[in-house]
Amino acid sequence: MKMKTHSGAKKRFKRTGTGKLVRRKAGSRHLLTGKPRDRKRNLKGATDVSSASTPALNKLLPQ
Repeated sequence: MKMKTHSGAKKRFKRTGTGKLVRRKAGSRHLLTGKPRDRKRNLKGATDVSSASTPALNKLLPQ
């Protein structure tokens, strides 16, 4: 059978040119008024997926 990509993972993770997985940081959607400025600034941008969860994500995102 044809291998399928997991739709939820496809929307949340991107692969870099070298093959690493990149994710957005959690906690920057709502309730931002109670969070300090430096914490909100640290939530900007993307970060690499941890090495512990990379094998599971590679199964969800083949290729």
